[in-house]
Amino acid sequence: MRALIRDDFERAFQTCDALLTPISPTAAFRIGEKTADPLQMYLNDIFTVSVNLAGVCALSVPCGFTSNSLPVGLQVVGPAFGEETIFGVGYAYEQTTDWRRRKPEKLKTVG
Repeated sequence: MRALIRDDFERAFQTCDALLTPISPTAAFRIGEKTADPLQMYLNDIFTVSVNLAGVCALSVPCGFTSNSLPVGLQVVGPAFGEETIFGVGYAYEQTTDWRRRKPEKLKTVG
């Protein structure tokens, strides 16, 4: 399975320098909010686990907040040993946007 995942990434990097993906399938949740549901906790890592299995590199940069003022992250994925590329992409994104400077509003009650 690991080889298949790696092969998929290698094919993708034949046509692009980097991939931009969400960090997780859902927005951030409050500390302790999902500890009673280990499956939900695991599923929130689903977009980052494939990077580790494939042996490629990735970087997370802030890219916004939810309506409840919880952070949203953007994952920049590059080929194996492509750290220079992903750092360049991440830096360019941070220079083009101001998300790295923004602070969330006071956390709103989820409810």
